[in-house]
Formats: sequence, structure tokens, C-alpha cells
Amino acid sequence: MSNTMEAAVLHAPGDLRIDRVPVPGELGPEDVLVKVVAAGICGSDIGRVMTTGTYHFPTIPGHEFAGVVVDVGRSVTSAALGGRVAVAPLMPCFACDSCARGHYSLCDCYNFLGSRSDGGFAQYVKAPARNLVHVPDSVGLDEAATVEFAATVLHGVQKIDVKAGDAVAVVGVGALGYFAVRFAKLSGASPVVAIDIDESKLALARIAGADACVNAGDKDAVEQVRAAAGGLGADVVMETAGANAGRAMAISVARKLGTILVFGSAHSAVVLEPELFERILRHELSVVGSWNSYSVPFPGREWRDIMRFIARGELTSKPLISHVLSLGEAPETFRRLQTGDLGPYNKILFAPNGVEDLCR
Repeated sequence: MSNTMEAAVLHAPGDLRIDRVPVPGELGPEDVLVKVVAAGICGSDIGRVMTTGTYHFPTIPGHEFAGVVVDVGRSVTSAALGGRVAVAPLMPCFACDSCARGHYSLCDCYNFLGSRSDGGFAQYVKAPARNLVHVPDSVGLDEAATVEFAATVLHGVQKIDVKAGDAVAVVGVGALGYFAVRFAKLSGASPVVAIDIDESKLALARIAGADACVNAGDKDAVEQVRAAAGGLGADVVMETAGANAGRAMAISVARKLGTILVFGSAHSAVVLEPELFERILRHELSVVGSWNSYSVPFPGREWRDIMRFIARGELTSKPLISHVLSLGEAPETFRRLQTGDLGPYNKILFAPNGVEDLCR
């Protein structure tokens, strides 16, 4: 193995370059070196790479990735050379009050691959062995690279305890919404209603198992959702769009005493009309935030559950994977994502060591 590798390196906001850099060396006793086979672009990566930047420069972005273990620290017993793994990017302190309670996502002093430490847009990554999740032989590493963001959805679904028979509405059917629909179905929810303004996204929801799909652009969209959810509205609404229109829809279609689970981040001021705010109060709606994907034992049951779902054929992310690109295409891909010139896409994967690795 060469002492250098190819990586997409962020030097400043909007300045992503393909550089030749040293392969991570000097593994700590509990570290591993992973050869990255597939690395996905998260929605948060677009703003981080093009606008806000990482916590220091230069940094290698990318926190959704999977690969093969090629070296281990002297004390590592939980990972074997050649092992196929997904890598959880959060590195909690394990010492603060939140960590002591098992709420690792809320750690007061954490590190994170792809924003605070070098991440997966590279041929190799150094990571703690306890961050690895075994990938069964029946699961492709392309799908394994999508487990990180799928786990954020399952974390929320488990947090509010979606139950068999719950009427569930999902607002926004991007990557998060696709998994929200699927996990609602796996939880026994019925009916599951998907809402989006894009018919191609609604087609994706049908693949995930949605019982009904409603175009949010229809004048009577709210009435359609309430009717599809049994007439009174949804017991649970999962909002993944991250926009005021999506939040307004979520509040409007929840039944009395319903729960609204918020995944979508706010990129501008959150504004609610008075009647929507009154609806939260007068209908005693519960609005629950969900952040990240970690639980006890670290990195969490969410990661292991998803890997089992995929292995058993109950879950697949393949319909989401719209692009598999070489790492060298990363700078141009991010420029086109920011300008909107890329065209339709769902989940974009890079293959840092060659696309042929995904076929093994």
C-alpha cells in the first residue's frame, strides 16, 4: 500500500480540491484503518463544503461511508483485517452527563469524522474500532454507506415509539422521508401517507410502501391527507423537508393529541402563522425534535437494526442511490449541487478506490 492517497480536501468554504495526502498513520491502540469503498453526500455536506466550512482547514469531509479494515491498533480485538464495516462518525467524550446517560448525540465535547476530523471523502480513514458496525456478506457496501443517515430516522421513530395501527404522515420524501415511510411500515403503522410536491419523490414513497400519496401542491392537500389518515388526521407526522411549508403541513394534518417528529433542519427563520401556533396549543400537539442516531450500546441499536433489516431483505436503500461517481468528480459535483445544475438526484456516492470495489 502506498504511503499517500487521493482525498477531496476542503481548504476553505467553496474550495474543495483533489489532493495527494499521506495515508493516516500511527494508529492508536484502539484505532483501525479503513479502506473506503463507498462514501455518500449528506445534505449537510453541501452547506458545509460550499458555505460554512468545517471547524478547521484543511479537512477531508464526508461522514457517511463504509469500507474494509486494512490495519488495526495493537489493542483492537473487536475488528479483523479484511472485515467489511460501516463507520459511525460521532466520537463522543464518554465522560459528560449526556454520555453517562447514553445520549451520545447530545455529547458536550465530541469529535466528528468529516467536520472536526478527516472523514470519508478519501481512500483511507482512521477511526476508533468501537465506531465500526459489521456489514454482513449479504449487504453491499453501497447500501452500508447509507446506514448513517437511515439511522437518524430510525432513532426518531424509536424515540416516539411508533406503534402498529398508528396513522402516520411523512412530509417530504427525500432520502430521510424514504426511510421514514419504510420504518413506519416496519413498525406496523397503517395507513402511511406520503406528502411531497414532486411526483418522482412520491413514486419513491410508493416503493418504500406508502399506502397513499398526496401532492402538497394540490389545493385540498390537507383534506386529502386527513381523509387518507382516517378522517381525523395522523397520529404521528414526520417532517423531513426542513421548510416552513413542510412544518405548516405537518401541524395541519396532525390529529388532536398527535405527535409531530421534526427531522428537517431550519436554514432560515422558522415562521408559524397564528392559527398554526394555536393549533399546537388547542389540539395539544406534541412537537418532538430528533437529532442524530446513537444509543446504548454505542454506536447504537439503530445501526445494528438497520443492518439486520437490509440483510433480511426488509429494507433497501438501492432505489435512493442515483449516482455513483469517482472521487475526482467531487469538486465539480459540489459546485453543481450548490447551483442546482446537477439535475434530479437522491443519494450520491463516491467510490474513492474505484467503482469496481462496489461489485465485490
